Amino acid sequence: MATPARYRLATGTLVLAGILLAIPLVAILWVPFYGKKTPELWGFPFFYWYQLLWVLLTGFFTSAAHRVIKADRKRSSR
Repeated sequence: MATPARYRLATGTLVLAGILLAIPLVAILWVPFYGKKTPELWGFPFFYWYQLLWVLLTGFFTSAAHRVIKADRKRSSR
């Protein structure tokens, strides 16, 4: 069985992927920003709907980071 080829990613790619992954982390760890009741959305306090919104957004940011790395690997394999 052949071992998979390893590609060295460009520094810019790693930085961009790191930023994309850090954005949701910072947004959720910054509790004083969203630790309040107003504004409400459909009767849900801001504290709850903000966190639920980030569940969806985190998937998008993770997908974007994956695509950035995947594109860099395609470029380096040529």
